Order: sequence, then C-alpha cells, then structure tokens
Amino acid sequence: MSTLVRSRLDETYAALPERPAVQNERAPRQRLRKTASVAAATILLGATVFASGFVSPVMAKSLKQIPMVGSLFSSIEADLGLRAAGEQGLAAKVNAGVSYQDVKLDVTETVYDGTRAVFLLHVAAPNVKDGMFDTGKEAVKLSNAIDSIVFKVNGQEINGVNYASAGAANPNLLVFENVLPAVDQNEATLIPDNFHAEVLVKLAGIDHEFILDVPFQKTTKDIINLNPTASQSSDQGSLTVSEVNVTPVTTRLVTTIKLGKPLSEQLSHTRIAVYDDQGRQLPALNGEGTLEENSISFDGRFASTGKTKYLIVKPFVYEDDFSEKVREDQFIEGLELKIDLPPQSEQ
Repeated sequence: MSTLVRSRLDETYAALPERPAVQNERAPRQRLRKTASVAAATILLGATVFASGFVSPVMAKSLKQIPMVGSLFSSIEADLGLRAAGEQGLAAKVNAGVSYQDVKLDVTETVYDGTRAVFLLHVAAPNVKDGMFDTGKEAVKLSNAIDSIVFKVNGQEINGVNYASAGAANPNLLVFENVLPAVDQNEATLIPDNFHAEVLVKLAGIDHEFILDVPFQKTTKDIINLNPTASQSSDQGSLTVSEVNVTPVTTRLVTTIKLGKPLSEQLSHTRIAVYDDQGRQLPALNGEGTLEENSISFDGRFASTGKTKYLIVKPFVYEDDFSEKVREDQFIEGLELKIDLPPQSEQ
C-alpha cells in the first residue's frame, strides 16, 4: 500500500477561552484528509461483553508471516505509530461487515491502544472502481463519498472521526480513526480495554444508513506509564510534566505551563511540541486544557514515531494550529525539558 496521503482537515478549532475552563481540542491535522464532526456527547462507558469477531493472537501472528495476508497497517508510512502497530502484531483481524442491496462494507482490521481506535473499511459495489465512487450524478473519490459517519460506544456518540484513503495499492479501502478521551467528563469512567463501537455510515447517493458493529481490543504490549513530575524554569516561566503514557501507537503527556507577564497574554495559544531522540516532531492529535490566570494545564495526545530513549518537550506559541511544524522563533526560551524513558522491548 502506498503512503497514506493526508492533508489538513477542513476545520480549525477555537483557542481556549480566556477564563478558567476545561475544553476539548482536536487539532486540525495533516494526517487524515477528512473529518466527520458530530455533536459532543457524554461518554457513558461501562463494562461491556467482549464477543467474538477477533482472530486469535496465535492465528493473527501466523497470518502476519504469510505474504499479502499480514496487517495492512504495516504499509502505512505516513503514520509511524499505525505502521508500528502493523509490524509488531498489534492490529486485530476482524470480520465485521454489512450489506445493502449490492453495496457491501467490510471492517477488516482494527488497532486500539487505549487512546486511538482505528479501523480499515473495504467498500465493494458495482459503482465503486479503482477508488472512484459513482453517486449517480458524478464520479468522486471514495474518500469523498462519505456523507456522514457517527461513532458510538454504549449508545453515546464520540466526536471526531477522521478518515482517508488507504492509498493507490488498495484504492477501495479507507482508514478511519477516532482519538478517544481518557475519561468521561461527567462520570470519570475509564474507557474499557475491550469494547464494541456502533459505527453509522451514509454514502453519497444511497438512501440507507449502514450500521457496523466494530470490536476493539486494547493492546497492552510495550506500554510506558510515568509520573515524572519533571519541571524546568526560567525568567519566562515554568514547564511541568506530571504524566507520560507511551504506546507504539500514541503518546500522551499531561503538562502545566506558567508564564509571567506579558507572555501570559499568549497562554491561550501556548502548547507543547514533543520530539523523539531522532529529532522527529510527534504529530499532535488532540487534547483537553484548563486555562487559568497565568497557567495552562493540558492533557495532550500525539502520534508515536517509534521506539525512543527520551522525549524532548518544548512549549511554543502556535499561529495556525497546535499540530503545526514549529519554527525556532515560536518556542518559549529556557523551558525545554527532557523526559528519559525506560528501555522498550525489541520486537
């Protein structure tokens, strides 16, 4: 499969309000070229029964060793975290499909690391050929033929599904991704390790809503959890990192930035850029923040770039969106912080 082509999302999101508040923020991203926004809803996640639908780990490992049968995630070059999931056997083979008349949708694989829930969707129909979808009025790219998509867990909608074409080698395959919140904002209920998502999809020109039952199984392989309470101070202010969670797919950091005047006026546009030990910037996904008079606390999620010995955290003032590539003149001087990570196992 060729490199997953991703362009900036159609939306940009408002900065945090200039008063104490908690706000969800999903970065406009270059990684996935489409987004389906649905109304934000409280996520009530209880214990769910994890039913069949997954191939056993032993079978999945065997399948991965057979050419052209292994995970398609391993061919995604634009997202190193998803590629690592495919290469390390963290993707689950599933068989979840629905059909209507002569149109069939099949979910073939999923990846879930506790933060990112990703699935591959194959579309088969007489009006779909080489990645083009004939709506009856015009032929459009398959990735442009999604009229709407809703992602539900336990009947509650979870906002912000991103999707894109899987590439020229698999033109009738789409990649769907949702960056899930860490907890329910009202109930503080942890998202279960195993759950089923109800995914509702409408295609252009088809008066029907496809309802998919997609099983997700969290991988616990090679996960790092740290509470370093590391900090760095300068005459500009201070940076504290209180929590670090790293999986092969996603990296999560909880940080607090305090700034003195006049920099405090820029707090609503202040975020962190994260780099691995090779100097690669981790692509920002989303996060929630609390803005106070002279500080901002942020729970941010980033795409992992592979095994790394440490992370470099650098506060900056964003201009477009907080997932941008950061120039030197955007960094806040003197607040760079290094977080050493324990060794990760060789796969």
